[in-house]
Amino acid sequence: MNKFILSAVLLASSAHALTLSSPDAKQGSTLALEQVFGGFGCTGQNLSPELSWSGVPANTKSFALTVYDPDAPTGSGFWHWVVYNIPGSTVSLPKNAGNPSSKLMPAGAVQNNTDFGMPGYGGPCPPAGDKPHRYRFTLYALDVDKLELPPTATAAFVGFNLNGHILAKARFTSLYGR
Repeated sequence: MNKFILSAVLLASSAHALTLSSPDAKQGSTLALEQVFGGFGCTGQNLSPELSWSGVPANTKSFALTVYDPDAPTGSGFWHWVVYNIPGSTVSLPKNAGNPSSKLMPAGAVQNNTDFGMPGYGGPCPPAGDKPHRYRFTLYALDVDKLELPPTATAAFVGFNLNGHILAKARFTSLYGR
């Protein structure tokens, strides 16, 4: 009987797992040119993809979103997008929400500085001839309404502050090379 109860609990919890998806970027797929950075030798449009999520834990108060390239030749990877304080009632972000001047991000959400040195989405632009890099889109469901962070917080500092508040997370990884 204990095995049956454990199986039922695992099945119930997996049925409500947080999921992150996009019609513009998919697990294992190559990112489109519109999502690629426009600069440093890349000729993309730098549009953040449309994102949506489901299976949100009932006690979620806010979300955070990151896009990280672990393959960047920096010794520490490269942060392409860092957003936190996304209201807990939010279930999607439209295409180009990563452009701070577009005003498409939900009220209260903070787009933090990336490794490009400015806030907002910075698309992929790996070195020419390098193998395709992995771009990890990760959504975090948090147990706090807001993370009180200074505007100069680094992506690593944001990540450190996320870790004590994560209820669930969802991720997909897309690729891009040139």
